[in-house]
Amino acid sequence: MIDSRLLKIASNTRFYGLKNDYTYKTNLKNSTCGDKISIEIILKKNTIKELRYETEACIFCQASASTLANIAKNTNFNELKKNLSKYLDFSKKVPMKFNDLTYLLKNKYMSRKDCILLPFKAFYKAIK
Repeated sequence: MIDSRLLKIASNTRFYGLKNDYTYKTNLKNSTCGDKISIEIILKKNTIKELRYETEACIFCQASASTLANIAKNTNFNELKKNLSKYLDFSKKVPMKFNDLTYLLKNKYMSRKDCILLPFKAFYKAIK
């Protein structure tokens, strides 16, 4: 059963919707389940000003995309790029703004790991 915290994270649509104004953009599809995500990253002076997304995806992917967008806002691009893989190692303590990500990567959701990681894979694809 889906709990209220997951619903709350997924329902944060502050950064939902593409604006066709970006420094980096990509689309990615999860070949396992069919989830799709499009992201746009707006970069100014090496700071991510905004990460926008649209999904045709399950609640886990939506929650993860919302979490990534919140993490990325006003974050140094190089620092995020360098440290994101460390933050995805959910066994380590992470900064407070990563709490929702830690929550999504709990053992009870590990069967949906591919859905949860899709926005992060799209981020890395976009910046290559």
